[in-house]
Amino acid sequence: MDGNGRWAQQRSRPRTFGHRAGLRAVRKVVRAAANSGVGYLTLFAFSQENWKRPVTEVNLLIQLFVTVLRREISALHKNKVRIRFIGQHADFPTALLQQMQRAEALTRENTGLQLLVAVGYGGQWDIVQAAQRVVDRGQLLSIEGVQAELVTADAPAPDLLIRTGGESRISNFLLWQLAYTELYFCATLWPDFDEAAFAEALAWFAGRQRRFGCLPESA
Repeated sequence: MDGNGRWAQQRSRPRTFGHRAGLRAVRKVVRAAANSGVGYLTLFAFSQENWKRPVTEVNLLIQLFVTVLRREISALHKNKVRIRFIGQHADFPTALLQQMQRAEALTRENTGLQLLVAVGYGGQWDIVQAAQRVVDRGQLLSIEGVQAELVTADAPAPDLLIRTGGESRISNFLLWQLAYTELYFCATLWPDFDEAAFAEALAWFAGRQRRFGCLPESA
């Protein structure tokens, strides 16, 4: 979800203004995903690298996160959305951790959209922690063994990655899981990404021929 800061700068507003606008885009996309029959949606909300941003911005992001969880969790639960948080959370404040735990507990049995929120997440960290778990059990490293220990072990590999904001990179997101994912990059800044933009990305994906390293069926 890239482009909040630039969106705000274009309007001569502080970056925090863009982050608040980005939350509105989150609501739209979660709703669009649920209405489109998407089973799993993973949002990259806060990377491990984001800790390097100015302290004031990091604190605001955390405050926004706590506020949004308190405000939105009832609506998500009502619509059968299950929410989970993936990443390394040891450095998060207690208030945020408590809200995350409550949200997960409340929605644990929901069978609608499975919403994974990546916070304090890094793809390299995910692979290393998974490999370490395998080694700690005294097992030889294997694709199957590492995959079973990833934070997304109980979720399917992503079909489609959408990155907004005009950058053409995946920025340490789900590095292992994206091995055969279709990558969709668009110039739209995240606060402007709405239901129509999401539908356009799905339409692009529908036109892709997924071969997973094999020859086309017509070959």
